[in-house]
Amino acid sequence: MDRERIRELMERVRDGDVEPEEAIEALAQLPFVDVPGARVDTHRALRAGLPEVVYAPGKTPEQIADIVAALRRSEQRVLVTRVSPECAEAVSGRIGGGEYTAQGRLLWFGPAQVACVGKGNIAVVCAGTSDLPVACEAVGVAQRFGNKVELLADVGVAGLHRLLASSEVLRGARVLVVVAGMEGALPSVVGGLVDKPVIAVPTSVGYGAAFGGVAALLGMLTSCASNVSVVNIDNGFGAAYVATLINRL
Repeated sequence: MDRERIRELMERVRDGDVEPEEAIEALAQLPFVDVPGARVDTHRALRAGLPEVVYAPGKTPEQIADIVAALRRSEQRVLVTRVSPECAEAVSGRIGGGEYTAQGRLLWFGPAQVACVGKGNIAVVCAGTSDLPVACEAVGVAQRFGNKVELLADVGVAGLHRLLASSEVLRGARVLVVVAGMEGALPSVVGGLVDKPVIAVPTSVGYGAAFGGVAALLGMLTSCASNVSVVNIDNGFGAAYVATLINRL
């Protein structure tokens, strides 16, 4: 259940196409559905503006399929994150109709094209090719949430001219997601070039002293660019979620 479905239901009652009692019955359904091992939130889109998203790690393909089926019965689009190819194949085999994006590790049940509801562009800026899986997660999530997204790949500070060549894309974005590992310097550079919110995503890419992304995380948290906020290590999903909410304001 989301705002559009409720609005459509109320309009049908107003037009006489649906009886009031039928509408009351539809609205009286519980805001969650119990399935084995999970209590699926079917009203999250109504409360938060974006539907529930399924995090795959730690769940069996059967559990994921049960959750997806419950959401699909509620006529919701479903996004599953951090899905391995084997898991995606197993879930799609049980449900049918899933679209898998290998590099972003995303499994989608919904329309092939999602209407754009964001007010502007989201730019996902990726420091290096090794950071692409996290950047592609951010791109895929933002697109499925109804945003127009532009990806700038391999524009890290080791060759800053590559980033500056795309200054038009940077300054034209309404919000930016900047993904970087190693020392995590790129968000500070981007933050100094634009007057928009920058969401920094540290990745676990780097040699020993990078400490699995902790060095990049700390560098981003201590950025001297005042328009930079930071999400957790490798959390492309979280960055895209926040960017979507900003882009709808």
